[in-house]
Amino acid sequence: MKILIVEDQHDIAANIWDFLERRGHEVDHAADGETGLMHALRVAFDVIVLDLGLPRLDGLDLCRQLREAGRGTPVLMLTARDTLDDKIRGFHEGADDYMVKPFELKELEARIRALHRRGAPSPLVPLVTGPLQLDAGSMVASRGGTRIALTRSQSSILELLMKRSPGVVTHELLIRAVAGSRGGDAASLHTHMYDLRNLVDKPFDTPLIRTVHAIGYRLVPPE
Repeated sequence: MKILIVEDQHDIAANIWDFLERRGHEVDHAADGETGLMHALRVAFDVIVLDLGLPRLDGLDLCRQLREAGRGTPVLMLTARDTLDDKIRGFHEGADDYMVKPFELKELEARIRALHRRGAPSPLVPLVTGPLQLDAGSMVASRGGTRIALTRSQSSILELLMKRSPGVVTHELLIRAVAGSRGGDAASLHTHMYDLRNLVDKPFDTPLIRTVHAIGYRLVPPE
């Protein structure tokens, strides 16, 4: 994989770089947010490992600007902030995964590999459900002629909802679609769903995603 590390603590960046290179990955590094954003916009990385506390441009701002530019590159955030609110804010800005410092390098690589596997290009034709279309490989949806760039997690959730439409998809299945075998939590899922609805439902007259209380969600095309 081609991996970008955006980390201003040089000892941490060097340890991650050395470990990932020994594992056969191609690694690039930026020591501040502005340089990291420039690299992320110019080069097609498979995964970005992003610290939050960066000089020149904070990691959250970097992630938001990356998503606003339509880039769906998976982002794994690294931070010393471990409160639920911090994690939720990270997901709101487009992060796909979150690790709290200190961490084990083997777990870091495992999570990077999981993000990359979930983002592997799909050989299938785009999914179509009512007015909604999704190209899971490029993580781009469209509705009513409006192009909607998604994060990796949002694309995985929407793909599952569309494949099961109009059936109900449980919270457990959706969490697994986002987090894989390493688990996940309901708070993160609700954050992803809130952001997804803002993209595919809020700008339009008819909502497609419905909440099924205490069970999950379903995507129902208009009749």
